Amino acid sequence: MAELVYKPVIRFALGFFKALDLKIDVRGQEHVPTTGGCVVIINHVSYLDFALVGIPFWRSHRRLVRFMAKHDVFSHPIAGPLMRGMRHIPVDRSSGSGSYHHAVAALRAGEFVGVFPESTLSRSFCLQPFKTGAARMAVEANVPVLPVAIWGSQRILAKGRPRNFRAARGTPVSIIVGEPIPPTELTPAAAGTKLLSDAVLKLLTDAQRDYPPPPPGESPWWLPAHLGGSAPASETAAREQAESRDKK
Repeated sequence: MAELVYKPVIRFALGFFKALDLKIDVRGQEHVPTTGGCVVIINHVSYLDFALVGIPFWRSHRRLVRFMAKHDVFSHPIAGPLMRGMRHIPVDRSSGSGSYHHAVAALRAGEFVGVFPESTLSRSFCLQPFKTGAARMAVEANVPVLPVAIWGSQRILAKGRPRNFRAARGTPVSIIVGEPIPPTELTPAAAGTKLLSDAVLKLLTDAQRDYPPPPPGESPWWLPAHLGGSAPASETAAREQAESRDKK
């Protein structure tokens, strides 16, 4: 099937990142499978993670990732048609079985399916507990899981922060692709999910360790508390998110 929407969107995104002069550092691109289906799991710190994480897959044999995203995005008058045109997978959290089976079918058809196992943006910029869906769908479709960590994207467009693309110019962004994890290592689902979380955490820790320090005089709001930043602690962020859900 011709990609009449996805490829132009990729070119636009790459042009946008170039205009922002982002310093994108990709490591581990050689781990991207050249053929077959694969579950791609990613930590989630920015609204731009979808677009940025796709870069190593596009560079590697022009592979495309069908991301699982909340159903509300598909209802947006602008984003909705684009998401459907790129054949991303809507997730209705009140009834997730349909999206799960949609993802498994895509994996069996040789697609890459992108999953944010934390199921939400992390305001603490720390890794949150993983849901078991990624491990379960990899086992059911008999495909590997590719762990990916992204860091620095929160400085460009983070949840709860004002949008300021001018200030984001020249921001370093690190993307690390880990080695594929075979489905045989992912059962039972709870143990498999712990294995996936540990794999992403290791990549994220490596990305944070090698990331450039904050410029002199800059308040490191984008660093988690345990790294000396002023982001809310994981417990505080989780409580605020729960309170926000309760108000809806």
